[in-house]
Amino acid sequence: MSKLEGRVALITGAASGIGQGIAIAFAQEGAEVVVVDKSPETEARTTMDGVRRHGRKALFLQTDVTDDGSVTEMAANALQQFGRVDILVNNAGIFTESLFATMTTEEWDRVLNTNLRGAFLCTRALINQMIARGDGRVINIASQLGQIGGVSAVHYSASKAGLIGMTKALAREVSRYGVLVNAIAPGAIETPLLDSETEEWRSGKLAELPIGRFGRVDEVTPTAVLLASADGSYYVGQTLGPNGGDVML
Repeated sequence: MSKLEGRVALITGAASGIGQGIAIAFAQEGAEVVVVDKSPETEARTTMDGVRRHGRKALFLQTDVTDDGSVTEMAANALQQFGRVDILVNNAGIFTESLFATMTTEEWDRVLNTNLRGAFLCTRALINQMIARGDGRVINIASQLGQIGGVSAVHYSASKAGLIGMTKALAREVSRYGVLVNAIAPGAIETPLLDSETEEWRSGKLAELPIGRFGRVDEVTPTAVLLASADGSYYVGQTLGPNGGDVML
């Protein structure tokens, strides 16, 4: 039997990048998948096709994770379609570069609202039905910058550090009810998010990596499958780091 056979997974920010990779990897392991993204469904076609290619159901829900009403509607639609959500992956996120001294309040709020508030809203909307069943997984996609910080990325680093803190605290609250909460803190991965960064930032980060290269999405997805499956049944409040040596703990 596949590792996620009979499970229902919901992944935010799943139209591209790491979210897309996780959605397809979960489908390959037998999960039905709810693909959530702020972009329209046309931009999630590759993800949807990838899920269906493995013979699994795919539901697309266009959602602004920063908006309470949008998230509430998303959760209701997912539960109406599948009856439950077993696995939530909070992957939706944005990255911008700005030195702290010149950072605008708007830019700070935009990054924190997407990366941290979004995870809070989505988790709050779905965790009670996990607790009621005594079973569920929440996987938060953080970043190695939430562990070590980054120049011109105080807002992003703070949002991801907050997500790691949220992971630990929530795990202490809900693990006794059978809901396991963990995080993944990838290093720099070749995705559209990395493509949006300046060449100066990319070259500087590349020079810092002991492995000497950026990572691939398929080097992150096995960690998500581990945490979502029975193989990850004793991981509680952990932050796993496929990061090419950028962080060594």
